[in-house]
Amino acid sequence: MRFQPILFRAALIASAAAIPYDEYILAPRSRTLHPVAVHNTNGSVINPGSLTSSNGSSIFDGNAATSYDFGINVAGVVSLNIVSVSDSSQYVGVTFSESSYWVSNASSDATADAGKDETLWFHVTAPGRYTAPREKERGGFRYMTLVHNSTGTIEITSAEVHYTAMPHWEDDAIANYTGYFHCDDELLNRVWYAGAYTNQLCTIDPTHGDALIHIREINSSVSDATNVTWYYNTTITNGTSSLVDGAKRDRLVWAGDMAIAVPGVVVSTNDVISIENSLNSLFDIQATNGLLPYAGRPFPSVVSFTYHLYTLIGVADHYLYTGDIAYLQSLWDQWKLALSWSLSYIDSSGMMNVTSSADWLRFGMGGHNIEANAILYYTINHGIELAAALNDTASISNWTTIAERIKTSANERLWNDEAGMYIDNETTTLMPQDGNSWAVVANLTVNATQIQRISSALADRWTPYGAPALEAADAISPFISGFELQAHFLAENTTAALELMRLQWGFMLDDPRMTNSTFIEGYSTTGELHYAPYLNDARISHAHGWATGPTSSLTFYVAGIQLLSAGGKTWRIAPSLGDLKIADAGFSTDIGFFSAKTQIGDDGAWSMEFEAPQGTNGEVKLLELGCIGKVLLEEQEGNFEDVLVEVQAADSGPVTLSGLPGGKWSARYECVSL
Repeated sequence: MRFQPILFRAALIASAAAIPYDEYILAPRSRTLHPVAVHNTNGSVINPGSLTSSNGSSIFDGNAATSYDFGINVAGVVSLNIVSVSDSSQYVGVTFSESSYWVSNASSDATADAGKDETLWFHVTAPGRYTAPREKERGGFRYMTLVHNSTGTIEITSAEVHYTAMPHWEDDAIANYTGYFHCDDELLNRVWYAGAYTNQLCTIDPTHGDALIHIREINSSVSDATNVTWYYNTTITNGTSSLVDGAKRDRLVWAGDMAIAVPGVVVSTNDVISIENSLNSLFDIQATNGLLPYAGRPFPSVVSFTYHLYTLIGVADHYLYTGDIAYLQSLWDQWKLALSWSLSYIDSSGMMNVTSSADWLRFGMGGHNIEANAILYYTINHGIELAAALNDTASISNWTTIAERIKTSANERLWNDEAGMYIDNETTTLMPQDGNSWAVVANLTVNATQIQRISSALADRWTPYGAPALEAADAISPFISGFELQAHFLAENTTAALELMRLQWGFMLDDPRMTNSTFIEGYSTTGELHYAPYLNDARISHAHGWATGPTSSLTFYVAGIQLLSAGGKTWRIAPSLGDLKIADAGFSTDIGFFSAKTQIGDDGAWSMEFEAPQGTNGEVKLLELGCIGKVLLEEQEGNFEDVLVEVQAADSGPVTLSGLPGGKWSARYECVSL
């Protein structure tokens, strides 16, 4: 058997500024939007389709309405251009809906707990341009219905929307992504970009948060109102932009949602300032005992053990993705105080005893809960890393001891070896999706076998519509499923992760009741648009950042670009393609640009190109070698000696090469005949 060196020099990887694959980007290229089609019409409406342009002419006579479709979920302020009106007592109403399911000429879908939102009415007294006040912008809608409920006639020449998401970006730059992803599965490509767009739609002007004027006043158990008032006029953070949970609702800062949304933002738009503004708003209202809020202002004060920790995770994520140690230092004392609050609830069991039910609206939160303790374990370990970065080592030994005890106790008390999963707490047999996914993500497990068993057990529970969150009755939670995706990848079960993306996010993206552009907050295991924690189905958000898990997972795990330390000073390239043949991704941090492209041939041969900024260093995990051959790893700039890897058997495991400096690299593996 002879091996011949294989030489390969890849073409230079395109700069992220070129925006590869921009045909998938859903963000508008202009802030002035017009509907693209008529959804339905009733009554006497002449030429309703003309309003899909800026120079139309549609006459509404008597009681009449037309619903328009923008093709994707959008957000903004409505303006109507009126050229003629029969008299000064005419009214034109506008209703909105993210889903085709709630399109109506009587009301909008809901931003409050009860019923449906009121119609936005324009009193048309004369020809002119009528624009909604900013407090009546709409944060998320695909469908807009124009309603004329007066006798007489009115002629409308334009119905346009001024797009208000991503308020701090230039009007013609909303689609200028700093990251990209592409593979040979078109559905997965569309899922990545729909996740990126969802997070953009959830990035708002912070002076136009939801006023929550009906919170705890009415709910659908006591009211079936169809004209509930709504206002977007509350300042929720400082700055000019904020990352919020949902585009339509709640339009507030929720740290749990950010745990999924932030990585997706980083790999697509790198919109760090919005992340900072949102994190800062939570620390601004930290209690003197260290407790962080369940949600940002104006949400009422509620204790949540998990969302308190998610805020701390947000700071750790910010440092990982930016390397901004000054920002970390500015919050460090508050961070430590907040962690001390959590640690004060650790009892003789060695685990945190949760005394509040508030979480992501799952049921049964409390006691020695596996999810909460896994998140605490994860947070402590990040705290150890942050303390080391700041050279504040006084607490590291104590934190290490506490973390080890949590891990030991959780595995002794909550691991069900027969089922291969963790139970929710000692008082139940429920084996939750959230706690089991988080146990893997947090490395609370003690061996690889546990991780693999959890991955398998979670996959065995899938319905035709996705992964059920049994801890929330019949709900499918895209939020928790984002952590389940990570668990499958960490179990090296890429097949399951990709299958779940296609099953669950494919349903969310392509079902005709969805926006076909953004991802929904939650729904039923039967596929119905019902989310068990809510009494009011019209309230469900169809653009929720916590549902965007695949966007970061496809970049980090499938393309395999992983930042190991602050800003990417150290990194790993570890592609895992499953049944895919091509994966190509790139994104930027403040340190520079990272990319990786992998292609696999039908015969098992493969090639890789990857790039990392100068001044960094990292490692590359080569793909499984499916045949006998050799690998040559080359630095394209010629400043580093080529690395030749000889493979003596076709079943050799993955090879990891470390100590690589930043730069442009190529690697190729080809089978060699015996």
